[in-house]
Amino acid sequence: MTSARAQRGAVAGEYVMTEEDFTYIADVLRKSTGIDLGAGKATLAYSRLAKRLRRLGLESFSAYCDLIGSPQGAEELQAMVAALTTNVTRFFREPHHFETLGAEFDQRLSAVARSGQGVRLWSAACSSGQEPYSMAMTVLDRLSEAASLDVRILATDIDPNMLAHGRHGVYEADVAQAIPPALRTRFAASSDRSRFEVGQAMRSLVVFNTLNLNGAWPMKRRFDVIFCRNVAIYFDEATQERLWARLCDALAPGGLLCIGHSERISGPAERRFDLCGLTTYRRSAP
Repeated sequence: MTSARAQRGAVAGEYVMTEEDFTYIADVLRKSTGIDLGAGKATLAYSRLAKRLRRLGLESFSAYCDLIGSPQGAEELQAMVAALTTNVTRFFREPHHFETLGAEFDQRLSAVARSGQGVRLWSAACSSGQEPYSMAMTVLDRLSEAASLDVRILATDIDPNMLAHGRHGVYEADVAQAIPPALRTRFAASSDRSRFEVGQAMRSLVVFNTLNLNGAWPMKRRFDVIFCRNVAIYFDEATQERLWARLCDALAPGGLLCIGHSERISGPAERRFDLCGLTTYRRSAP
C-alpha cells in the first residue's frame, strides 16, 4: 500500500481501511445484495470485517478487497455479506402483524386449508427464525391441525449462519420471553425453562432456504401472506421499488404483505396495493 493511499484512510486502527477500500466493499455489497452501505458506514464496515482479516491472516483491507474480487474469494464474499448484514429480530416483533395474520386465518385461510387447498406464507429475510416460528405459532393457535394440512411457511435469508440457527430451533430463555406464555408452554418441545426448543408441529410448517432478495426467486407458487419487514430500508430507492413490484407479483390476488414500521411501498407497485392496517397491505384484485 502506498503512503499516498494510506493517507486517504477512511478508518484507522489495527488495519488501515482507505476510502478506496471502503468504496470497493460497499460497491460489491450493493451489487451482490442491493444493500446500500452509505458513505457514513465505514467505521461499521471496519469493525465487522476486521475480524475476518484476523481470521484469514491478511495484513490489509487492500488484500481483502483483492480476495473478495477473485474467483477464489466466493466463499469469503458470502462471509462478508453475512458480517455486514444487520440481523435484528425477536419473537412477535411488531405484534400487530401477527394479530392481522391470526385474523386472516379466522376469516379466510383456515377454511381454504380445510378445503384441501394449499396455503403458503413467506418470511423473507427471516434471520435466525424468530419471525417464521412466530408465524407458525399464530397459525397453529388459529388452526390447530395446520401441520396435517397443506400449510407451509417458507423462511428465507441471505445468511446461511442465521438459517442454521433457525433450523436448529433452540433459543435462550431470555430470547423466548417475547413469546406469550400460553404459546410458549403450548408449542415448546420440552418443559426446560432454561431454553425454548421449537416443537414438532412448528417445525413441520417451516422450511428454511437461502435466498438473496435481489437475486432469482425460484418459487413458482404465489403466497397468501408475505412478511418482508425492515429489509427495504437498507436498499436505495430504485432497488426498493423493484422489490415491492416483485413482492406484489409473488402474492396471490387478495394476499397480504406486512412491511416494517419505517418502510412504505413506493413506485408503480404502490397502485397495486390497498392499505388495510398498520404497515399491512392487501394486493388488489387484477
